[in-house]
Amino acid sequence: MTARLPAAERRQQLLDVALRVFGQHGYHHTSMNEIADRAGVTKPVLYQHFRSKRELYLEVLRDAGGRLRDAVGKAVATAEGPRQQVENGFLAYFRWVAATRGGFDVLFAGETRRDREFTAEALKVETEVADAIAQLIVVEGLSDERRRLLAYGIVGIAETTCRHWLSNELELDVDELAAQVAELAWAGLRGLRP
Repeated sequence: MTARLPAAERRQQLLDVALRVFGQHGYHHTSMNEIADRAGVTKPVLYQHFRSKRELYLEVLRDAGGRLRDAVGKAVATAEGPRQQVENGFLAYFRWVAATRGGFDVLFAGETRRDREFTAEALKVETEVADAIAQLIVVEGLSDERRRLLAYGIVGIAETTCRHWLSNELELDVDELAAQVAELAWAGLRGLRP
């Protein structure tokens, strides 16, 4: 068993372990026993923090989504101009996926999409990222509604590219891929007209 940790640290440790296990095996093929074993705690300790596997999975979704949003938000905030915002945003997204493949699988894999409550949590992530991107699309005469719609297109580019990359287990340079996808998106954004 692992050393005694303060409650907040233990909770985060359990979320991190659960993310890896759910990412590997999915929701239905993961047991609370397996998560407890992999975390080095007893099952009662796991249940002190999460009342059920469903509650734990929802919290894993929220945690992974928050980390993705934070990574992209921080990267975009450091940009010196619109083109660098696009480049930094894609780079942060792709690096997060490379470092947290289980997080991407949990947020965007089929199992999550088969359950309404899980889907709602994943859609919150997409919506918040799209809303943030929409604020960065500055084209005179383009309505807020159209900017938001286009922002979902950008989110879709990132998500679909990652889905193909991971499902085909492609070996690639993540930074190079991010730069190419950013260039693709930037070329489209640069040519926008109302």
